Amino acid sequence: MDVKPYPLQFKPEMKERVWGGRALERFGLELPAGAIGEGWMIGDHPNGTTKVVNGELAGVGLDAIRERYGREWFGSRGFSEKNGRFPLLIKLLDCNDDLSIQVHPTDDYEGLPAGELGKTEMWYILDAKPGAKIIYGLKDNVDRQTMETAIAEGRIMDTLQEVPVKAGDAFYIPAGTVHALCAGVVVAEIQQNSDTTYRLFDYNRPGLDGKLRELHIEDSLNVIAYDGAGAVHLTSTETPAGQWLTIASSPYFVVEKGVVDAPWRLGTSRESFSILIIAEGEGSLQWADGEKPVKAGECYLLPATLGEYGLDGKMTVLRSVVPA
Repeated sequence: MDVKPYPLQFKPEMKERVWGGRALERFGLELPAGAIGEGWMIGDHPNGTTKVVNGELAGVGLDAIRERYGREWFGSRGFSEKNGRFPLLIKLLDCNDDLSIQVHPTDDYEGLPAGELGKTEMWYILDAKPGAKIIYGLKDNVDRQTMETAIAEGRIMDTLQEVPVKAGDAFYIPAGTVHALCAGVVVAEIQQNSDTTYRLFDYNRPGLDGKLRELHIEDSLNVIAYDGAGAVHLTSTETPAGQWLTIASSPYFVVEKGVVDAPWRLGTSRESFSILIIAEGEGSLQWADGEKPVKAGECYLLPATLGEYGLDGKMTVLRSVVPA
């Protein structure tokens, strides 16, 4: 079947988490029963593959689209070199409670499961309750021995940096950075296509099955970047309309923020797909063969061959591409 490229929207894969809630309903998303912590909005992973809900490819999974259209739609940079899958995983997170203190490995960590990638990611804070914070990196002079001793003595929190957050803040989290989202935030997450997390501490709480969740102390100690991995954050509340502001840049993704308040003509590149996350507001998305209304909480995969497209309305948009 010869299908012209068009913006793809997917049915999210919802994940129940001990720290989740119901806040994703505010975006009009349909949630199953339970504490829903993660909506996998665009995913091509064994633990969650999303299916298209719009247009000619409705009902087709992202994995099948990858196999059918290959580099034509995803671009020359649109594949993981390690496992051939779509390189990114896009999530919305509802943190009704604190997440575990955790760290992710790099691609070359020998303890990774077969076919799995490392996990460099970034967060964009969509909403934050007063006083909300995150754990973001280590305090000065914390080395492996210091961390190991603090864990053994039950005082890991003494080694960690707490950072207050508000809507519009962006955080780049390279693999090796100790981190944790805390209660009261809703987040858009752009990350490598990986589901590998090593937990250092989980507040001694039971998981959904009533048992204490597994910790991964040795793996965590092995992959922590004690001297820093290049984590940076910025506040982007003053983004000028009609311009892209880079809020995260890595070897795996570049994420930009744009404010739409008038018609804005844009285009895709043959080298990479584009992913649009509507972070706030509503408007429309136009391309050569169509137009559709869009609103906060929606995510779209624009094929590399889509070409010219346009945005209009009153909204804040995050755009992600794979860099050269």
